[in-house]
Amino acid sequence: MKQNDPSHAVLSEAEELGLEGRAHSGDHAALKLWLRMLATTTQIEAEIRRRLRDRFDISLARFDYMAQLYRHPDGMKMRALSKFLMVTGGNVTGLTDELSREGLVSRESSPTDRRAWIVRLTPKGRRLFETMAAAHEQWILDLFSSMDAKAMQQVHAHLGELRVQLIQHDPSPQDNA
Repeated sequence: MKQNDPSHAVLSEAEELGLEGRAHSGDHAALKLWLRMLATTTQIEAEIRRRLRDRFDISLARFDYMAQLYRHPDGMKMRALSKFLMVTGGNVTGLTDELSREGLVSRESSPTDRRAWIVRLTPKGRRLFETMAAAHEQWILDLFSSMDAKAMQQVHAHLGELRVQLIQHDPSPQDNA
């Protein structure tokens, strides 16, 4: 890391370099940026996980599952839910079983595909998710409060440009393994 980077001194003093500790002063700026983005994302995700567990006694996986169903009030096939969450069908089945036992989701057979199940939030699940989502939104606002609106817009735009470049790169299927 560059010694003239003021955040480096603060992070080093707090022993919070984490993934950024892998970078050295002679490394390319892209590598340092990647490690900073990864470290920051990991740190934010850990804090959100902790807050969800402390306040609502729920895992981030369950919160994400409920968030997807909230966005699809008519329900989703479990296979589609698994794709959105980027997890295996077995993971979705396990979460569905747990949340169903708690009365937060319902599961019914698909009228168009007898092999598929449609899951949706129950009214109780929707109410709980709305409460959690409001808290989650405030936590994100708090965690990003040190950045002014212009800086946030710039970072958002630059990351958008990077994502477009990555999509246009279109790596071969074996690169995605």
